[in-house]
Amino acid sequence: MLKKSIEALKIEAANTGENSLKRSLGAVNLVAIGVGVIIGAGLFSLTGIAAANNSGPAVILSFVIAAVGCAFSALCYAEFASMVPVSGSAYTYAYATLGELFAWIIGWDLILEYSVGAATVGISWSQYLVKFLEKFDIFIPPQLVLSPFETATLADGSIVRGIVNLPSILIIALITSIIIRGTKGSALFNAIVVALKVGVVIVFIALGWQYIDPANYHPFIPNNTGTFGEFGWSGVLRGAGVVFFVFIGFDIVATMAQETKNPQRNMPIGILGSLLVCTVLFILFGYVMTGLANYTEFKNSAAPVAIAIANTPYEWLGIAVILAILIGYTSVILVDLLGQSRVFYSMSKDGLLPKVFSELHPKFNTPYKSNIVLCIFISLFAGLVPISIVGEMTSIGTLLAFVMVCLGILILRKKEPNLERPFKTPFVPVVPILGIITCVVMMVSLPFDTWLRLFVWLAIGFLIYFFYGKKRSKLRNETKS
Repeated sequence: MLKKSIEALKIEAANTGENSLKRSLGAVNLVAIGVGVIIGAGLFSLTGIAAANNSGPAVILSFVIAAVGCAFSALCYAEFASMVPVSGSAYTYAYATLGELFAWIIGWDLILEYSVGAATVGISWSQYLVKFLEKFDIFIPPQLVLSPFETATLADGSIVRGIVNLPSILIIALITSIIIRGTKGSALFNAIVVALKVGVVIVFIALGWQYIDPANYHPFIPNNTGTFGEFGWSGVLRGAGVVFFVFIGFDIVATMAQETKNPQRNMPIGILGSLLVCTVLFILFGYVMTGLANYTEFKNSAAPVAIAIANTPYEWLGIAVILAILIGYTSVILVDLLGQSRVFYSMSKDGLLPKVFSELHPKFNTPYKSNIVLCIFISLFAGLVPISIVGEMTSIGTLLAFVMVCLGILILRKKEPNLERPFKTPFVPVVPILGIITCVVMMVSLPFDTWLRLFVWLAIGFLIYFFYGKKRSKLRNETKS
């Protein structure tokens, strides 16, 4: 199996100059990037769903279990990121441990996750923008917020067909322009939106705390209904599976390794720090939310936070939550586009994708051509395709990457035990094995159509690899010569 050596990756990581990404990110920037993508709109919806259908007030225990499950993979990511501080994340780690073909599979899989995710979040961002502006009596014509395949019924009963989802295109273009100007500017923008988003979550916790009704916590773990996963301890576990996907996102921090100052120290801080910050916020958020309203009130509700806020005198909090969701989606789009272009950059540098994806801007030292191509491709999806077809942002690609990273740690510890490891995953092989088991269980629980999309996408990827990437692989050609 053709593999990259760790030494070659370290040499690549040490490269500086006009043909290298600029190292400008510190530990705080990395934590902000991680928090930016982890805290999305899912927090405001999945918390209520898990409480109403699975765990009741014990949803806070579900958050703890999900965080521990994520931590297994995060610890493995932290070891790799400190050893091999180059862009590409799981793609690069797989190249060093499992070989080129597995690396391609992971890289191609991450492309699906990031690009479809950015398009889907862009469409949702547009929908929430419409809701937010309507509260101030500002109305955007429905033709400009729907795809050509969607219709809307106006107040007079007439039906209009969409032309293009203009807000989703504009937000993706705006974020792309920020990213092209450099990761330092992107990090500053991300830090601002993360501060606003986290601020709304903290305000909800602080103001809601004083209106908690202790009676809503009884019973803390409702009795099981007789069906596995519906309350009781099995419900707490099922709830952990539901909220697990709220945590996914810290892995994108690893794609920033080649743009990080002192990555051996700062990458583990960024990965583990963002996970820790979000875990604390999620537990407090779940506690206040289930304290303000009985968990049964969240049943079949698309806006459970609104139900909780109704039990406080702060009506303006509802507007603030929509604003937080808008801000949250903005930072998710930013980090998705940022991570996507860095995976493309690494695959292009290895010869597996065309050179255009690794050409850097002469002033900003960013893969600007890759950013522009992605902007056009993702904007077309977001502007012209309905969200039902684009599909919800699937986590299967991330979970598969988690499995590969945990497996990579096991392989590398056995084959190259003497390598320098600035950060070491504790309790190996227990932690990586638990990480693999956790992720495989999550993957098996996903619906069949998610697997089907994955297989179709991988089939396309195999065709590109065997007819283009394999022939132009730099490592393969160097080995032949």
